[in-house]
Amino acid sequence: MAYGADNGERAKRGNGAAGRSPGRATGATAMRPLQGRTIVITRAAAQAQRFVDLLEAEGARVLAAPTIVIEPPPSWEPLDAALNSIDTFPWVIFTSVNGVAMVDRRLTARRHAWAAIGRRRVAAIGPATAEALAEHGVRADVVPGEYRAEGLVARLRHEVRPGDRVLLPRAAQTRDVLVAELRKVGADVVEVPVYVTRKVERDAGRLRDALSSRSVHAVTFTSSSTARNFSELFSDDERRALLSGVTVASIGPITAATAAEYGLVTDVMPGEYTIPALTRALVDYFRAQPRLATGRRPKRSA
Repeated sequence: MAYGADNGERAKRGNGAAGRSPGRATGATAMRPLQGRTIVITRAAAQAQRFVDLLEAEGARVLAAPTIVIEPPPSWEPLDAALNSIDTFPWVIFTSVNGVAMVDRRLTARRHAWAAIGRRRVAAIGPATAEALAEHGVRADVVPGEYRAEGLVARLRHEVRPGDRVLLPRAAQTRDVLVAELRKVGADVVEVPVYVTRKVERDAGRLRDALSSRSVHAVTFTSSSTARNFSELFSDDERRALLSGVTVASIGPITAATAAEYGLVTDVMPGEYTIPALTRALVDYFRAQPRLATGRRPKRSA
């Protein structure tokens, strides 16, 4: 566990209006909204820097305690086979920035360009994924207003035709909502695992110490895997004790639902499922909280 984090990557975005950067205090001596607050970030280190920067700009002290790491798939063969037959796919759908990054990694290794994918119809789950594609010269034809699988399904249901082959490069063991719904309209969906999310446990002791010291004000979850892996670091009794009085912030309802499976009630959730929006939501939440001597909010009543 560390203060701050490594290499940045754009965050997956969500439902709502376009985001704006959280505001900063203008006076040199003005207290920033998150001054004196310690906030835990549980997302993968390679993705965390943007979140760290936004929180620190608002005055927070950040504890980077990644509970997941993004790794290549066990084999590149399924992706290689799909790329070799890319002209047979009218559609390619990207559901995360990680998926774009891993496809780019493989294309680079094979000394291939993005041009062939760019000639397909391309869908992106949200603006961040669309921006990642744009960096490789690929324009997303479809970007839903609700940045999760259900929103993408709603848009594609009227775009994908029966018999269309759809290439879906994404994480292994992902929710199957998108696949199931596209197959209902007659699409031939080819799922290709392009990365795996692995649990990280090496900092469990240090994270437990930080929570035990009652210096942590908020724990943030930016995906179901971060909520699940964080929760499974502790027993049920430990979670209840360690998280008593700690604000739980989830990036969206699916993540919040996963946290709830472990008895963690989400206190902060933005209307737009993005890292900047989650930062703003934390700012708004703590602005409304009294600054207790310990900095921790009162224990939630049962």
